[in-house]
Amino acid sequence: MSSPGTRTGEEAEDLDVEEALALVKENGGPARGAPDGPAAPAQTPPSGDPRRQSPRDSGAPHRTGDSRHRATPWPQARAIAERAGRAAVRAARRDPVHAPLDAALGLTLAAPLTALTDLPSFDTSAMDGWAVSGPAPWTVRDEGALAGHAEPDPLTDGEAVRIATGARVPAETTAVLRSEHGRTDERGRLHPTREVVHGQDIRPRAQECRGGDHLLPVGTVVTPAVLGLAAAAGYDTLTAVPRPRVDVLVLGDELLTGGLPHDGLIRDALGPMLPPWLRALGADVRTVCRIGDDAGALHRAVTASDADLIVTTGGTAAGPVDHVHPVLERAGADLLVDGVKVRPGHPMLLARLKEDQHLVGLPGNPLAAVSGLLTLAEPLLRTLAARPAPEPYTLPLDDGVHGHPHDTRLVPVVLRGDRAAPLHYNGPAMLRGMAAADALAVVPPGGARSGQETEVLDLPWTTGGIGVCFT
Repeated sequence: MSSPGTRTGEEAEDLDVEEALALVKENGGPARGAPDGPAAPAQTPPSGDPRRQSPRDSGAPHRTGDSRHRATPWPQARAIAERAGRAAVRAARRDPVHAPLDAALGLTLAAPLTALTDLPSFDTSAMDGWAVSGPAPWTVRDEGALAGHAEPDPLTDGEAVRIATGARVPAETTAVLRSEHGRTDERGRLHPTREVVHGQDIRPRAQECRGGDHLLPVGTVVTPAVLGLAAAAGYDTLTAVPRPRVDVLVLGDELLTGGLPHDGLIRDALGPMLPPWLRALGADVRTVCRIGDDAGALHRAVTASDADLIVTTGGTAAGPVDHVHPVLERAGADLLVDGVKVRPGHPMLLARLKEDQHLVGLPGNPLAAVSGLLTLAEPLLRTLAARPAPEPYTLPLDDGVHGHPHDTRLVPVVLRGDRAAPLHYNGPAMLRGMAAADALAVVPPGGARSGQETEVLDLPWTTGGIGVCFT
């Protein structure tokens, strides 16, 4: 049975954004203008317990104000993020863009791709060889037919002409004889070494499509092959759904942008990692702003942004410099997800700033941030970009994986044929396992044994990588 105010499985698919907001309120989370409820007594693990962590971005349940909340189950959190994206699309009503082909990779078609001409637009040779007319032997003309040149003179019966792949076939051509299938005699006449079939190795006009044919429907993601087809069909631009605009705010006074860690300072791993990952998810990353632990600067950045999505790193727990919750409350935001039952990444959040603007708060630990990215940012951005949802699939695990008693775990894996091998170095602050991974295994509460079928989340660059090179 689901606990009151929570849904799992198929029920999550029908979850409305307003229902999500109501659930957060019902579960004790902050609501806009609502007074905080009584705090539950804190329970601190004993010294040495692995659950004892620093307040910033720990995996433990955190507070907002004086109120404790219950985290959202992982499948439900992803469903809420997707529904939030749908609501934002309805509210924004952004016009399609007309993107040049060299800027359209990864976009989603907002209009059908219709052939502007026949493909091919004239009869062409499919091979290098000779265009021949009538039965053998053939007298070979001195001139040749090359691709991109004017239409050659018609052939007469018993004539042949050298022809290149892609060249226009002369009128009255019977077939194209491949270079390796012909020989000339001492008189210079051409003979076939194999039977010649009428029409062989000729690509007839409109073999692929006729002008006006519908080639691809609305909703097709633009891949390199789609770009090639569009160019062949005569397109210079494509009508597409615009990329969702994203601003990234990197929080934390302890972060360095260069050199070795020293004196309590650490290198920022998320600033370099998040923009290309977000682009791979279809986003237009406009800015990456380093704010540190300054509540005022964070509030100014959040309220000044006109991005479709703001992504923050760190500051989502309840420590003395965790400013995301207070800033959201001050900005009048609605918390749709305030903590997720997933490890790592428990203190992630999703807030609605405006009807068409959201904020995803990622934990500061690197692998925990990846978890938040795939849990909340991916379904939201996918919906804003009108990309299709990936087909879910499972694979058996090579080795057993310890689970959390109550929460989902996301574990980096490499794919070996029809199995997934869990990787080590999968702690919240570690990226060593993630850097070698092909995917993430979704380990249910309680863990998974060796050989158990487990849901797998592909990484963008292992499923075509169409967005990795966005600029």
